[in-house]
Amino acid sequence: MMSAPEEKLSNFQKEQEEALGLGLENRSQWFDPVPHPFMAKDKSATTLLFGGLTMVHDDLVEAALKGLGYRVKHLECPDNESLRYGKEFGNRGQCNPNYFTVGNLIKYLHYLHDVEGKSKEEIIGSYLLVTSGSCGPCRFGTYVTEYRKALRDAGFEGFRVLHFQQTDGLKQVHGSGSALKLNIPFFISLLKAVLLGDIINALAYRIRPYEVEPGSTDAALERCKQYIYDALSERKRLEPALIRSRRELQTVRVDRSRVKPKVSIIGEFWAMTTEGDGNYQLQRFLESEGAEVEVQPLTAWILFLIWSGRFDTLKRIHLREADAGKNGLKGKHPFLHLHMLGLADRVLRVMFQTYAQIIGLYHYGLPDMEEIAEVAHEHYNNHLRGGEGHMEVGKLILNVAKQKANMTISVKPFGCMPSSGVSDGVQSLITERYPDAIFLPIETTGDGAINVYSRVQMMLFKAKQTAQKEFDEAVRKKSLTFEQLQKKKGLTSARPLHTSRHVVACSAANWVYSKRTFG
Repeated sequence: MMSAPEEKLSNFQKEQEEALGLGLENRSQWFDPVPHPFMAKDKSATTLLFGGLTMVHDDLVEAALKGLGYRVKHLECPDNESLRYGKEFGNRGQCNPNYFTVGNLIKYLHYLHDVEGKSKEEIIGSYLLVTSGSCGPCRFGTYVTEYRKALRDAGFEGFRVLHFQQTDGLKQVHGSGSALKLNIPFFISLLKAVLLGDIINALAYRIRPYEVEPGSTDAALERCKQYIYDALSERKRLEPALIRSRRELQTVRVDRSRVKPKVSIIGEFWAMTTEGDGNYQLQRFLESEGAEVEVQPLTAWILFLIWSGRFDTLKRIHLREADAGKNGLKGKHPFLHLHMLGLADRVLRVMFQTYAQIIGLYHYGLPDMEEIAEVAHEHYNNHLRGGEGHMEVGKLILNVAKQKANMTISVKPFGCMPSSGVSDGVQSLITERYPDAIFLPIETTGDGAINVYSRVQMMLFKAKQTAQKEFDEAVRKKSLTFEQLQKKKGLTSARPLHTSRHVVACSAANWVYSKRTFG
């Protein structure tokens, strides 16, 4: 039996539901209709919208798709206004990547309607969104339905959302009438854009912290990006654009003697990749606080998917009989499959290093997936694939054991089940076993930036002390004075693409250790 206050609240709820037309007779279960496909006859009049990677990747993927004859536009980096739109039209309890991405789309559609004067019917018929999805212990698998629900509530019901499943390709009609031709040129063009985006980002984060003239790195990189954009969109040879880009980067003057802690950003894919308000512009904030940032390449995720395929196939080979499941081996040739996956891994690495050498990204190694899996398996089962799987654990261990970074930050959305379980649970054990680890887990919600910045600054202070110790030890071992160091600066200030061999995490200490620098 309800108490008087409870009965009063119940009656008030019923009154409000009736006033808003939310009575039981008006309620219906949400139904996600199958959108009409993107057909060849619509190709010339339809603009593909996408986004969610780094700004460089978005630009180059746009160029690659333009080169294949598509009308395409990438959305701008999501900001807090995107978050507001997402929370206004999205369901409660979503993680902020969903709010930011769908809000960013709705914000752009409102711009088309309110500023450019396009009708909603024209927008729905002439634009569509291509987005990624996944499955597993994460709300990521429900994003597409959430997108369509939010679009409906925002007045754009029927807007097409094409779902790119990480393992299954585009979830739409692939018949002869489909406008999306998922052929070899399509995937090679996208692969080139991803590899080149990773390379440009790696160069940016390697050079920018040590630039003598503020802004010179970004200016040079903008010109490089334009050269590569033109080559991809016009389907020209990439080598001339990469050589021209290398010459642009060689004009940036650097001072490698600046002692800066190296900070590695890992964690949930979207949160560690975005460069906007979704992670409080963490990369730029760290640089402004005197750090050198190491970001994770998107190529590493492709390598992880290849490794997962090999790992699962090797396990299934030992079953007593071939299973007929979705990923089973019944009717397949497992050893041929393993060979093809191994070949894909080698081709990917060769392509990356070829482009990297031409443009001037020297001594940059893509992660060894077998090594990451081996060091992580004791603490995190390699069969678990939620979020980044075992990679987050393996990366932290290697950052400490091999002195690859002075500090590691794991960034993920608030309530992200796979990543939170790792960074707030498993990583606690890792930091106990590796007491030298400077590790900071961060949850992002779209607000609370001041609190996050404060936590980063406190841990960064420790990382700066560690970097300074590495530098002082290098100077001691080389028996160099301050005057000698100042004299040697000129040898490398005009060599922004030069990188010293890895000894410790701090780049300035490696600069001191380098034989090429001091003879």
